[in-house]
Amino acid sequence: MAANASDVAMQPAQPALFQFYNWFVGVHGYASVVVCIFGVFTNIFNITILTRRDMRTPTNILLTWLAVSDILTMAPYIPFAIHFYCPPADAQGNPDKFTYNWIMYMLFLINITATTHTISNWLGVSLAVFRFVQMRSTSRGPLAKERRIRQVKGITLAVNVLSSVVLIPNYLTNEIQWQALDNNTIVYGIKDLNLATNQTKTIVLFNVINYAVTAKLVPCLLMIVFSGSLVYTLSVKNRERRRRLSASGKKSKKDSRQATTTRMLLVVIILFLITEFPQGILILLSATMPGFYANVYTLLGDLMDFIALLNNAINFVLYCIMSQQFRARFLEMYLRRAVLHKPLEESGTTSERLCLKEPPTKTTLAD
Repeated sequence: MAANASDVAMQPAQPALFQFYNWFVGVHGYASVVVCIFGVFTNIFNITILTRRDMRTPTNILLTWLAVSDILTMAPYIPFAIHFYCPPADAQGNPDKFTYNWIMYMLFLINITATTHTISNWLGVSLAVFRFVQMRSTSRGPLAKERRIRQVKGITLAVNVLSSVVLIPNYLTNEIQWQALDNNTIVYGIKDLNLATNQTKTIVLFNVINYAVTAKLVPCLLMIVFSGSLVYTLSVKNRERRRRLSASGKKSKKDSRQATTTRMLLVVIILFLITEFPQGILILLSATMPGFYANVYTLLGDLMDFIALLNNAINFVLYCIMSQQFRARFLEMYLRRAVLHKPLEESGTTSERLCLKEPPTKTTLAD
């Protein structure tokens, strides 16, 4: 969460970075509200479509809970952005906005977004790991599919519980403090952690580093490892598929669908890496490098918040671009065009139809 404008204005900074902060803080609130409203509605679309009976797959369960996490990130941010950023407020010029109740809400938002980002990052790891294992597995059929669904539900529960438990010390780090202005008006704010100074408490340093490592850097590194493995496995499978097609002269629709699904998940994971990995590095530098928090991190805080919100909102667009079946289900459920009331099998060729749907075996659908 970015610092308030009044706090940043008192701190030395690189002129170009400070100028960027002064410009972006003016547009951050309005842009964030638009992105959040769009993201909340589109993630509701994601949930309603991905939980349809005919879309029930292990991968879609993970994507559904990712959408839930994104909603829990964006929905609380809307009133925060409107109150503090539309237009931008500071404690000196707008003391009425820095009441105890609103700072309590800010503290709640800091904790809930830390939790939801941690959950989303580890769900991203789960997507990469699960897809990698799935592509190398030879198990097919309804029993294998149900077993994978049970495994995914257990993984999702573990990610939600463990992410909340690991961050309990982090919840206790931030505190509310009050300040009396020149006119004796009392304003409230989040207590400065004094990162990378002689005043930094050991528990604070531990909690910040723990958050940077466990919530950002480690999951991002795991996503890099398994994404690379996915790319390698996909390239191997593509070579094998081309050899089979060359030998038989037939088209392999199943392999093509699997490749489409894997590519889509890779794009989701890459967006995670672009958003979260730089944040993890900046948080780590803030905890260890004197002056970095005041001169760099606080000035980039609004931009990092906005990029994270944009990543939360963009999955719906990605699914629509890459999945013909997702597009068809969305149009059928929400636009109700008569031409789209035909069964899915009549709405396009089989080779166009998969992204989120699991590839079929000869007799049933499986992972």
